[in-house]
Amino acid sequence: MGKGEESIPDAEWERFLREAEAGTQGAPKEPSARARMVTRRLREEDGRPEPWRGHQPARRRKGKVWYAVGLLVAAALLVVALEPGRVADWVEGVGGGDESAPLAAETQRPAQPPSEEGASMPPTVAHPFRGSPAVRWADGAAGISLPEARATGWMSKSEVAQALVKSRDFLAASSLEPGVLRGERPGKAIEAVNPQQEDVQDYLATAFHAPSEEADPRLLFSRFDTTKVRLVGDVVKTRGRITYQEGERGAVEVTTDVTYVYPVVRAEPGSDDVVRTIVRREVVMSWDDPAKIDIEPGTFSLVSYKSDTTNGGCGPVTGYLTPEFDAERAASDRGEGPEVDPYDRSTTMAKRMREARDAECGTATRS
Repeated sequence: MGKGEESIPDAEWERFLREAEAGTQGAPKEPSARARMVTRRLREEDGRPEPWRGHQPARRRKGKVWYAVGLLVAAALLVVALEPGRVADWVEGVGGGDESAPLAAETQRPAQPPSEEGASMPPTVAHPFRGSPAVRWADGAAGISLPEARATGWMSKSEVAQALVKSRDFLAASSLEPGVLRGERPGKAIEAVNPQQEDVQDYLATAFHAPSEEADPRLLFSRFDTTKVRLVGDVVKTRGRITYQEGERGAVEVTTDVTYVYPVVRAEPGSDDVVRTIVRREVVMSWDDPAKIDIEPGTFSLVSYKSDTTNGGCGPVTGYLTPEFDAERAASDRGEGPEVDPYDRSTTMAKRMREARDAECGTATRS
């Protein structure tokens, strides 16, 4: 969307999209991210949708936390603070140690959060996931389960299977790739996004050289400033799943819902104060038919994305996840939004965003 272009009311867009579906002349060959989001909204009844171009600047409080919604492509970001003194009191209750049996892959939304029973077992450099449900999660992309492929829309069964694998590859390139985690530009992930989707390309071009609340790379990518923190080991724990359905114009619309757990220490040599940053992202991708949509073959168009982050930074947007350690947490204010269990995958991201709509920061019940 070019600078200075006037905002078009949602009602007008909805009327325009209905006419386009009916064959009215002048329909766009390549729907913008905004058009895709409004069209998707017409099919959904899961609460009031996030506003397009409705960025809501944070009202600064005494604490270093904020909540922002309405960023590009219906994106939403929920930054969750860790309440001092409570983190050590909430630990994984299903096996409490690194020897616990791994969980089976997540094939559907769980009915309840992970157990909170168990002894307090803080993380260490040797056991960075100890004391959390993530100790039983899979490593890296292995924790992102894929559904069985079937012919859908314009794609055959084998083509759907390839689209699912490529969708997971994008998640790995954006949230698990070691170079990206060290703050490098996620070139491989960016190449997977439709270059004809101009509003998304504008966001990607801005987010890395001039990050802001309107163009925050953390919505889609996990990046740490290695001058301040470093990852503990080379394992990121994940849990999540990928689903799909037929979308607009016969496209295959893929929804990914994944939680990532990153253990880190300060960058100084010998640091052993381990904390965890937890990011849950929901990314919706549209694998479009090139015969109907102006798209580079092998790429997808972004429909929407939401991000819910615990201990990822509660200050000005720098473009990096900036976790706090014990000393910083002790000096931080408690979040004034709802309490959030970052390991709870029984709640949809849409519900999580609605619950925090009027808050700037929630309070994590554990890390």
